[in-house]
Amino acid sequence: MRGHAEGKEDAAASFVGRDAELAALRAALTRRRLITVTGPGGVGKTRLAREALAAPAGPAGAFPDGIHWADLSPLPGDRLLADTVAHALGLDDHTPRTLAEAVRAWTGPRRLLLVLDSCEHLVAAVRVLVRDLLDAAPQLVVLLTSREPLALAAEHVLELGPARADDALALFTARADALRPGQAPPWTPERLAAARAVCARLEGVPLALELAAAQLTDHTVEELADRLALRIGPLPTGPLPAGLSSGGPSSGGPGERPPRHRALRTAIGWSHEWCTPRERLLWLRLSVFGGTFDGAAARAVCSAPPLDEAQVTPLLASLVAKSVVRRTTDGTGHRMLDTIREYGAMWRDGVGEGDALRTRHAAHFLELVRAAEADWLGSGQRDAYRRVAAAYGDICAALDHLLATDPTAALELGGRVGFFWACCGCLHVARSYLERALAAARPAEVDTAGRMRALWALGVTLLLQGAHEEAHRIAVACESLAARAGAGREPALDAAYLLGISHLLAGRPLAARIVADNALEALPGTPFDSAPRLRCHLVRVFALTGSGLFADARTEAERLRAGCVARQEYWTRAYADYQLALISLFEGRPAESAEHARAMLESKRELGDSFGTALGLDLLAAARAANGDGAGGAHAYGAGHAFWQAVGHPQRGTPELRSMRAEFERTARAALGDEAYQAAFAEGVRHGRELRGRPHPC
Repeated sequence: MRGHAEGKEDAAASFVGRDAELAALRAALTRRRLITVTGPGGVGKTRLAREALAAPAGPAGAFPDGIHWADLSPLPGDRLLADTVAHALGLDDHTPRTLAEAVRAWTGPRRLLLVLDSCEHLVAAVRVLVRDLLDAAPQLVVLLTSREPLALAAEHVLELGPARADDALALFTARADALRPGQAPPWTPERLAAARAVCARLEGVPLALELAAAQLTDHTVEELADRLALRIGPLPTGPLPAGLSSGGPSSGGPGERPPRHRALRTAIGWSHEWCTPRERLLWLRLSVFGGTFDGAAARAVCSAPPLDEAQVTPLLASLVAKSVVRRTTDGTGHRMLDTIREYGAMWRDGVGEGDALRTRHAAHFLELVRAAEADWLGSGQRDAYRRVAAAYGDICAALDHLLATDPTAALELGGRVGFFWACCGCLHVARSYLERALAAARPAEVDTAGRMRALWALGVTLLLQGAHEEAHRIAVACESLAARAGAGREPALDAAYLLGISHLLAGRPLAARIVADNALEALPGTPFDSAPRLRCHLVRVFALTGSGLFADARTEAERLRAGCVARQEYWTRAYADYQLALISLFEGRPAESAEHARAMLESKRELGDSFGTALGLDLLAAARAANGDGAGGAHAYGAGHAFWQAVGHPQRGTPELRSMRAEFERTARAALGDEAYQAAFAEGVRHGRELRGRPHPC
């Protein structure tokens, strides 16, 4: 199942009861094209959907093009809706069309299940998207979880109520026992009676029961039952955290919400009341994170009087113990369920901490991207990519905040993260933020290097989208900016890289070589002095290959590759292997070419680059075909085809590869015959889709 819902539900927790609901949902998935599981927050909609789709009883066989999961809960608005869905589908679109158009085109011929989880805050936008997708894709099935339905004619609504009494008791006792494995007191008749009272008071709402069970580390079940008997009416607010102003959010009256929703809010408010003042303060501050966060992020963003950094770590552990915060399934991060995050955000904004928190949040992610950029050239590169990818949603939130409050900082953040996003296929979002930041930042307030960095990242993005003429104009503008006094050495090298790549993709290798040579001669140094310099040397290698100077190109590519291996650098190493594979193929050494192509694919796998993977698979296919392995070549061409489909256009890299690909594709087909070739190709497509469906570093 592609897509992520880490932390949304505790994957390690057992699933209790719901047999009838599971059967109804699985049956609907075989007969309906649009199913919405509705119910109040915390009732278990997400968990039911995941259980219904789980093997062996799940419907995976009915969807040969996969089950794709998009978690919408972190999205503050609908601007990133299409991007989130595209990512869940494995679509790394490299075209200038809109993402909504790309998603419609991608789903059109496919038989797949798309799950949109937590839609209630985006109902209007989701309604439009789903209607368009169902019209465009006759074999598409969409499953939603939401607190309210879309109100579309084709929609089949399954309303999820509270757990039945026996199931609620089983869930509550299981969660309570899990808190102290092997050490929990026995469930005597008296304790069971109190547990039943707790379940009844909390209306059988699963999240409410889990929050209540978490209190058993400090209280007896009888104490919980007694306190709930007093508290189940109006939402308890409790005293404000120490150091905060008064005037927090109102709890509302008993008739303001449906009973089950009041029961959940009562349980959340009750958990809040039983937290210490400093735990409550950390709770509201953590609500600024839209996605997962680690301890370092929590300390950086949430440490402000009266909390210092040393206090955040134990307070965070305490909130985990109380089920307010959950660990991600891999244990490396934390996340809040959306209902608990909403409660914290209500307090955060009610006490006036929102703006200050969002500013600290944005500053943290700007610093994270600065550090990632500084790590780009060496052994930290792979982890830098992964840190940036994992923080994707929060970086977008930081950009939104900075665009409204500090456009200069937004321009810096967009310029620094733009290259990471472009290399990982997030082209539409990178382009949108870069264009907005360039328009918002006042020229008088931005230094030349900062504006040029953002403009350069936009040019790289446009090149990868296939907008070559526009990218070339930006490359020329970058060259002009870099020539200004005070711009520094690195901007001039970056401008040369962008202009050189622009020439290469247009079939002008001599022009690319002249640009790279001029920049490197004007600013002497060694290839690994800086990332821009290394990229310029890479342009030179590409230009030498494109000009037919294979011996010189091989010498320089091998030198770059050796330096990259010594430094554990992946991005440049991948393209050095690409060039060595291409050169080996031109020189009649297909076995050697295949080795370099495989090495390129390994590097691209580390960085999660679909475009680069497609290039590498084409090279591997050509090398296999040239070596007499027609079946292996057809298989690799098929796998590459799956990646090219995800990229969205038939780009085949530099011009010299395109003609070679066509030649060796004919060679493989002739060796196998049409029928065998098509069978191997189809198996390769299937394998490529499996590779794309594996968890992405992002």
